[in-house]
Amino acid sequence: MAYVAKLYSPPMEEKATPAPQQLRYLAGLHPLESLGSRLRAQAAQVGWDETEQQIALSDGGSGLEDFFRVNFPRAVCIIDFWHVKEYLVEFASAWFSDETARQKWLDEQCHRLKHEGGKAVLAELESLDVRRRSSTVRESYRVTTQYFRNHVHRMDYPSYRKAGWQIGSGPVEAACKTIVTERLKCSGMRWRKDGADSVCHLRALYLSEPDQWEAFWLDHAN
Repeated sequence: MAYVAKLYSPPMEEKATPAPQQLRYLAGLHPLESLGSRLRAQAAQVGWDETEQQIALSDGGSGLEDFFRVNFPRAVCIIDFWHVKEYLVEFASAWFSDETARQKWLDEQCHRLKHEGGKAVLAELESLDVRRRSSTVRESYRVTTQYFRNHVHRMDYPSYRKAGWQIGSGPVEAACKTIVTERLKCSGMRWRKDGADSVCHLRALYLSEPDQWEAFWLDHAN
């Protein structure tokens, strides 16, 4: 799997697009553990250590929170709002047979998630009685509640929004598309591991701020 990381200083408005000179990408087929030193070095170059507020935003992928804690211990870790919503969508589809009731409950929980935080939604989920429901519903309930319990400490969306921080990992999701998908997944393409890894690195450099691409091609004395 190709990992893609993005360093940027976003504007205060959540939906605005950062200026190109604020962006740096890293991408490759290397293990997650080996990405840390490279990402820390890039962050240091753009003044990460001097910033007043550091934020690490991702989905709930396995190992990502530990990755941030090890490599960026001062950062506030936020889990992507829309990935959390997907769990509620899946559970609501299993829990309700009536579409109107399903959509009403889902809208209420998404509003609660954004304005009251993950703890409030978890409390709502834990108030449900699933004992007489089918095994499919009970399993969906187990997965959803476990997900919330594991990540609720990263779901304080009211505080994040009050501070003007982004709560969606859309910019990184878009980076996965522009760096990897649009170049390596075109019709008929086949890649070996080394070739795909090299193209990921070059693509990340090419789409980063211009001086990154230029610096890569400079002739060094050593």
